[in-house]
Amino acid sequence: MIRSESTEKRSCPLVTLEAGLIVTGGGLSGICCAVTAAREGLKVVLVQDRSVLGGNASSEIRLWILGATSHMGNNNRWAREGGVVDEILVENTYRNPEGNPVILDSILLDKVTAEPNITLLLNTAVYHVEKKDAETISSLRAFCSQNQIEYELRAHLFCDASGDGVVGFLSGAAFRMGAEPVEEFNELFAPSESYGELLGHSLYFYSKDTGKPVRFVPPSFALMDITEIPKFRSFNAQEYGCKLWWIEFGGRMDTVHDTEKIKWELWKIVYGVWNYIKNSGKFPEAETLTLEWVGMIPGKRESRRFEGDYILKQQDVIEQRVHADAVAFGGWSLDLHPSDGVYSAQPGCTQWHSKGVYQIPYRCLYSRNIKNLFLAGRIISASHVAFGSSRVMATSAYVAQVAGMAAVLCKETGAFPAEVNVPLLQERLAGSGQYIPFVSFKDAGDLVQTASISASSELSLSRLEEDSEPQALDIAVAQLVPIPAGRLPVFSLNVYSDEVTTLQAEIRICSRRGSYTPDKTLAAFEFSIAPGKNRIQLESDVVIEEDQYVFVLLHKNPLLRVSRSFKRITGILSVFNTINPAVSNYGRQTAPDGIGIDSFEFWVAQRRPGGQNLALEFGQALTGFGVENIRNGVARPTTQVNAWVADLADNAPSLTLAWEEKKLIKKLILSFDTDFDHPMESVLMTHPENVMVFCVRDYVIYDDAGKAVYEKRGNYQTRNVIEFPEGVHTGSLTFRFSHPSEHTPAAVFEVRVY
Repeated sequence: MIRSESTEKRSCPLVTLEAGLIVTGGGLSGICCAVTAAREGLKVVLVQDRSVLGGNASSEIRLWILGATSHMGNNNRWAREGGVVDEILVENTYRNPEGNPVILDSILLDKVTAEPNITLLLNTAVYHVEKKDAETISSLRAFCSQNQIEYELRAHLFCDASGDGVVGFLSGAAFRMGAEPVEEFNELFAPSESYGELLGHSLYFYSKDTGKPVRFVPPSFALMDITEIPKFRSFNAQEYGCKLWWIEFGGRMDTVHDTEKIKWELWKIVYGVWNYIKNSGKFPEAETLTLEWVGMIPGKRESRRFEGDYILKQQDVIEQRVHADAVAFGGWSLDLHPSDGVYSAQPGCTQWHSKGVYQIPYRCLYSRNIKNLFLAGRIISASHVAFGSSRVMATSAYVAQVAGMAAVLCKETGAFPAEVNVPLLQERLAGSGQYIPFVSFKDAGDLVQTASISASSELSLSRLEEDSEPQALDIAVAQLVPIPAGRLPVFSLNVYSDEVTTLQAEIRICSRRGSYTPDKTLAAFEFSIAPGKNRIQLESDVVIEEDQYVFVLLHKNPLLRVSRSFKRITGILSVFNTINPAVSNYGRQTAPDGIGIDSFEFWVAQRRPGGQNLALEFGQALTGFGVENIRNGVARPTTQVNAWVADLADNAPSLTLAWEEKKLIKKLILSFDTDFDHPMESVLMTHPENVMVFCVRDYVIYDDAGKAVYEKRGNYQTRNVIEFPEGVHTGSLTFRFSHPSEHTPAAVFEVRVY
């Protein structure tokens, strides 16, 4: 028994922790930063002020994780982010294709606790910063509400991934809040007001069908005159969760210090909405629905944005400007919301897309005046307009991985963030699965670079077989085909009709290299179609000067039917001129004059089981699937496939790496195709499969004596990292793979050997 009657003032216990990096904020950005750094040997303390990890992605808020893929609603192909955030999304899709946010919580906790170099502090809020001098943080003070322990957190480096930038704010780091005027950066989409144009908070709710009538008595604080909300007039009673993103408020308030006030207003709205659904008599389909869950804290969009050595701008996003220090990419639209939220008569958001993904420079990821502070997540150095794109979770997490890796280099070299060797950083990021547009890095220490490579087969694609019933051409469709520089091959296909009509077809490419917006026509065709089967050929004398994807495009004509192919091949994809209102895609983006935005058509992929390839025959077989692709430094399709793909007729596809002398091999990295076009939304939405159709599931690795040194069954991840603590002494390695299915050949993007 403990008894104490002292009248002296007491203090909570103080625990001091030291690490190489302190990461504040356990949202997706903080997680990806901490895991990236920890895997490279850096000791990390991850401080989270909530009881769960994930931030806006967690079960407390329940927003889906999205980035450049944008619900497959834009022209960004193969644009899912790589590295740790990809690993999390793939894992969640495997374990949790139903999108249960509680399961995602457990996956995120698994990911962090699996790293021995991470010390995790939950329910712990940072409230004070100590500084060595005006430019340098020395320690943080934090308090855990659950164990009443105060923590002193000491490190050479700090990363603020807290969303509101608590460490940056307390340390005196330069920041901005609100919209810049047009004239500051010549951003033509900038709002007219310099403040009061913030994006607000949102609060979600889940409903559940009980199968029996359920009554609802609203709390006294519920907003009763809900019809004042313009956006509610088109509400669907079946919608729930983050599909209700437009339940937004607070953009004219201080989105940091007024958060509790904003939350209460959102609670009033949510309970008022539910009361109207249940008791107005206008939603009879809601009779058996109950209110299963309402968020306890709002999801935040915007507050402080901190200043780095460069501020990302609208022009960087729209024009896809190239930066020598590019370390990540974004691809969400410029997505700005009216500051009055649900009370605004304006649309809930204004989304303007760019023609492709854009680079994010390293100079945006550290404070310009606090020299040992990294910026991660939505607080990076960006204008209000550019922030409209860079703020989304998968992009924020992708950026945070850079901060984690840069911290490792700082520790290794004694540098501060602004002094990091950027080419070395880019090389290390590439080795960790981070794709940087237009940047390719081959690691000199990778033994694959000096190996002779052979394969049991290489795909030579002469046709996509016509093996399905012809489908009506009720949506314009285009087949992406990777073509080497030179004259275009002849493209042939069968078209079916019950009457005389015409087919309009084109061959297009992209005017902006590296994008997938087919806005440049190389050849146009008009074919007279007779009843029955018609064989057509798209033949031209066009010569292309660079390797690139070509779009074989068939315009809409519902009188026609075109066969599709069941074959699914890495780097081969069909796209459709369809719409996705969720991301303001209505088939074509027509931007008003004077806002600095491009107008163009949308050509988007379809989710499986849709989106089959066109049944095409190529006058010259496509041969860009060779073994050299596994060491070209790019591990996803870009302007070409960038993968070795085996022939589907090869019953035992294999790769062999050989060296003139025996090597002691300690580590292997293999990169497989988990369909970078798939957004893998983390919650709410369900997915038709939990393993991507292109992904190699089974393989065995043999040494030069034919001994199996490693075997994997049931793989579903993008990257497989294989460690040999004792090393494997061999003059060659042979990788024997199984095809994923009878319709999909084995493919490998990359092999690295150390």
